[in-house]
Amino acid sequence: MSDPTETARTIAIGDIHGCSLALDALIEAIRPAPEDTIVTLGDTINRGPDSRGFIERLIDLSRRCRLVPLLGNHDQMLLDVHAGKYPIFWLLDMGGTATLDSYGPGRELSLIPEGHIEFLEGCLDFYETDRLIFVHANYFPDIPMAEQHVGMLRWESLRDMTPGPHESGKVVIAGHTSQKGGEVLDLGHLKCIDTFCYGGGWLTALEVGTGEVWQADRGGGLRRR
Repeated sequence: MSDPTETARTIAIGDIHGCSLALDALIEAIRPAPEDTIVTLGDTINRGPDSRGFIERLIDLSRRCRLVPLLGNHDQMLLDVHAGKYPIFWLLDMGGTATLDSYGPGRELSLIPEGHIEFLEGCLDFYETDRLIFVHANYFPDIPMAEQHVGMLRWESLRDMTPGPHESGKVVIAGHTSQKGGEVLDLGHLKCIDTFCYGGGWLTALEVGTGEVWQADRGGGLRRR
């Protein structure tokens, strides 16, 4: 009998922004096994229609496979507003109205279940393996990942600074900088898989070992490639 770890997959999923139907379609197509690792690259909330449903789906997914969720800038803003660090309009200006509406009428932070806040608080700044680095936004190429500034990991667009290869020699998988044409940005040393799902593009999943790509639109329709 073969060792299941020999066939385990590592699959990255780009910025979801509350597009839970797109996630449902991808998970149905991918059919993750318990030994698979799925890395979500952050920005789970805001702008899209169902932030609440999406977080619930991720919590459920964590029971089916090894889930490694990263924290995006939108997720961080919700945590900061919830903690009282910033006024709520900062969140609303980033598309947070859709997030609060998904929890019910009134747009009250108190409607967000504590379990959802705890899930976001448990998300990572980055994830690193022997061959790969996963980040939400960006990185300094000459600094070890454990020493990266959180503002770079969370906020810096690839359009403002496109980094060279990381000093580790590892390939970086990132989100955050939306590729509005719907195609993965592949620079060799860096791949960006945010393909603008909430804005009419696609939610992208990338199997990093084989390069297989799955994409779904916000209504849950799979892209035929």
